[in-house]
Amino acid sequence: MMKFLFVTDLDNTLVGDDEALEKLNQLLSQHRQEHGTKIVYATGRSLALYRELLTEKQLLEPDALIAAVGTEIYYKYSADSQDEPDPIWSAQLSVGWNRDVVVATGANFADIVPQPASEQRPFKVSYFVTERAAEEVIPRLESLLKERGVDAQSIYSGNKDLDILPRNSNKGLAVQFLREQWGIEATRTVVCGDSGNDIALFSIGEPRGIIVGNAQPELRRWLKANPADYRYLAKAACAGGILEGLYHFGFLL
Repeated sequence: MMKFLFVTDLDNTLVGDDEALEKLNQLLSQHRQEHGTKIVYATGRSLALYRELLTEKQLLEPDALIAAVGTEIYYKYSADSQDEPDPIWSAQLSVGWNRDVVVATGANFADIVPQPASEQRPFKVSYFVTERAAEEVIPRLESLLKERGVDAQSIYSGNKDLDILPRNSNKGLAVQFLREQWGIEATRTVVCGDSGNDIALFSIGEPRGIIVGNAQPELRRWLKANPADYRYLAKAACAGGILEGLYHFGFLL
C-alpha cells in the first residue's frame, strides 16, 4: 500500500452517517500512520462553521483544511488553532479581485440575499438565491462584474447557495496547489463530494473521484455529461459511499 491524498467535502459527504464515519476514520487514521497518507477537508464552511461542526461530529484532524469554497487553506487545523490562511495562496487570489465591487454589484439584484456575516470572507461573497431566480440572475451578475473589471466566478450549489470567488480559486484549484506543495500525483489523489461546489474537485486534473450516493442533482447531471472511468458514483450515502469508492479504486484493501 502507498500513501495517497484523501480530499473530501464535509456536509452530506463525509458527514451524515455516523457509523460509517467511525469506520472510515479508523481506516484513514491507520493508513496515515502506516503509509503517510494526507487527509484534507474541502468545505464551503467558514472557519466559524467548521468549528461548530467539530463540536458535533468526531472528525480526524486534517493535514490541511480548505475552507470557504477553496478560498482559504489552513494546515494541521484543529479547534484550538489560531492559524492564518496560507499567505502564498491568498496572494494568488488577490490578483484581479475587488471584494468591494462584488458587494456593490450584488446589491443591484433584489433576488439574491446575503448569507450571514460569518460566511462573508475576504475572497468569497455569498448569497442565497432560489433555483428559479438563479437562471436569470447569475448570468446578469457575471456580465456586470466583468464589465466592472472584476475577474470573478460564480458557484451555485444546493439550489440555494451562490458564492462569488476570484477566477483562480475553487476547491479543485486549492487541491492542485496542495498536490504541488506535497508532490503527490493526481492519480494518487482521491476526491469526494456531493454538490455543485464540489464539481471543481472532480474537473481539475484527473484525480480518482467519488460521488456519494446522496449527491445533489446538479452534480449527478455534471457526472452524466462528463463520464470517466476515474469517477465513481457510489450506491451508499455519505461516509458509506466514500468507503465504497475507496475500495473500488483500491486505496483500501
